[in-house]
Amino acid sequence: MIRRRLTLLALLCAPLMAWSQAYPTKPIRLVVPYAPGGAVDALARPVAQKLSEILGQPVIVDNRPGANATLGADNVARSSPDGYSIVLTSIVHYLVPFFSKNVPYDTMKDFTPIAQVAITPNILAVHPSLPVNSIKELIDYAKKNPGKLFYGTTGVGSTHHLGGVLFAQMANISLEHLPYKGGSPTINDALGGQIPVVILTSPTILPHAKAGRLRALGVIEGKRARSSPDVPSIGETVPGYAVPDTWFGVLGPANMPKPIVDKLNAAFRQAINTPEIKQRLEAGGYEITGTTSADEFTQSIKADTEVFRKIVVSAGIKPE
Repeated sequence: MIRRRLTLLALLCAPLMAWSQAYPTKPIRLVVPYAPGGAVDALARPVAQKLSEILGQPVIVDNRPGANATLGADNVARSSPDGYSIVLTSIVHYLVPFFSKNVPYDTMKDFTPIAQVAITPNILAVHPSLPVNSIKELIDYAKKNPGKLFYGTTGVGSTHHLGGVLFAQMANISLEHLPYKGGSPTINDALGGQIPVVILTSPTILPHAKAGRLRALGVIEGKRARSSPDVPSIGETVPGYAVPDTWFGVLGPANMPKPIVDKLNAAFRQAINTPEIKQRLEAGGYEITGTTSADEFTQSIKADTEVFRKIVVSAGIKPE
C-alpha cells in the first residue's frame, strides 16, 4: 500500500518537475514599479541583461510606476505564478500598508519572495550652515532649539521617514518630517539650504559630502557602510538605534512552484555576483547581498517588517 502511494505521488509530481526543469521557455518580464532612471531601474537593467545570458531567455524590464509602487506590484500579484512575471522592488513594498488604506493586495499573502539582490545604506546629513559636526551636536542643537529642526526625505512611508521618526524618539528631540516626491527634489532643497537635515541614500549624499556641500553625520542602519567607513552609525551615539537595511529584492505572485523559485534565486545570485555586474553596481553605491536563499529572504522580510511596524505603532501613525 505504501509503495503504491509513493508511486502515485511520483507520477503526480513528475509533470511539475519536468516543467520546472524546462523553465524558462519564453521571455521573463521583470517589472520595476518605478520610473526609468531611478535607483531600482538602474539596478534592474544590468542584472536583467546578465539574467538573460544565464537563463537563455530574454529578461525584459517593464517599468510600471505609480501609486507609491503599488501599480507595478499589483500587476505582478495578479499574474500567473509561473515565473514569467516578477517584480524588483524594495523593503518599502512592505511598509506602504502602514500608511495607506488603499493597497490593492496583501503584501505577505499575495507574493512569493524569490531573492534579495542588494542594499543601499542611508545617511543623515545636514547643510553646512547648521552649526553641528556630529550626531551628538545635532541632538544638543535640537534640544536647545525645540521645534526649529525638520528633515527631508523621499516621502511618507520611506525607510528614511521612519528612520527619522525613530531617531527623534530615541534621542528625545523634536524633528519634523518634510516629505518630498523622490530623491532629486529632496537633495536639491538640501543643497540650497531650504532644509537643514536630510536622510537619503548613501550614493545620493556622499558626492555632495565629499565636495563640502553637505555634512554626513550618521548612517541610519546598524553598522557603518562599506562605501563610507568614516561615517559613524547613529547607533554609536544613540545606543540601540538601528533601522533595517534598505534592501532591493525580487518577488513573484503567490504560490509559485518551489523549483522555479529556487532556479530564479540561483540565477539572480549568479548574476549579481558576476564580477562586472558587482563592480558596476558597487560603483553606484549598492552593497551586493545576492547570497541569500528564498527561505532566508522570507524570514528577513518578516523580521524587518515587524521592526518597522513597532516604529509606526509607537509613533501613533495610522493608515490614511
